[in-house]
Amino acid sequence: MHAPDAPALEDLQVTYPAGTYVFRQGEAGSEMFIIQEGKVEILTQKGQKEVLLAVLEEGDFFGEMAVLEDLPRTASARAVTACQLLRIDRQTFDQLIRHNPEIAVRMLRKLCHRLRSTQPQPLEAPATVPEPPPPERALETSAPCLLHVGTNARFLLSTQKENGVGRKDPVTGLVPAVDLSVVDPQKTTSRRHATLFLRDGQWYVREEVGVRNGTFVNGQRLAAGEERPLSHGDRVRFGLVELEFHNP
Repeated sequence: MHAPDAPALEDLQVTYPAGTYVFRQGEAGSEMFIIQEGKVEILTQKGQKEVLLAVLEEGDFFGEMAVLEDLPRTASARAVTACQLLRIDRQTFDQLIRHNPEIAVRMLRKLCHRLRSTQPQPLEAPATVPEPPPPERALETSAPCLLHVGTNARFLLSTQKENGVGRKDPVTGLVPAVDLSVVDPQKTTSRRHATLFLRDGQWYVREEVGVRNGTFVNGQRLAAGEERPLSHGDRVRFGLVELEFHNP
């Protein structure tokens, strides 16, 4: 038996003017939303004040707990700009994730992140790991890195683990090892755009599934999931962000 076709997008689209609430904390809900255009802020009520939790944008989703549990909304959602959203009710949710499993994967990441954040802290704190310096201060030239062509910002690469490339995901709270937000004001890179990794002494870049604006090595576009070897001096472009791969 074939899975039912995914619902037509035009049947799911709803619009909200800037400043209007999509839903309010405490309301009953049975739908989640995916942002097609615009920005939405997530707010929680603290006493008499609303506290900003996150600002979401194109490709992000919110309100997903309403299709998983029959509970009141735990936060409010308000349009920052005029927004076009996809409204997903419980009937269409199952069909949608059958045809777009990336939504289910991101929901799982978000729920895992939420679960970790609620775990009790250990009595004895582990040794702190210093955060990497911001790109403009990463001056070490002996380590493998990506050098931004426009600003000379350096993004250091770990030789011990995979280096995710993209932008911070406010839905899951995850920040990639190579966060291109500072050099990508147009937001042409995806949240999870690509991965750089070292294997058997050779560096590779791999584009992740669902990337819209592509990954290019010396002008040649990668296929999703393809592993392309990198050499010192190669030009690597993620969306419109162009970098040089350095491996001294």
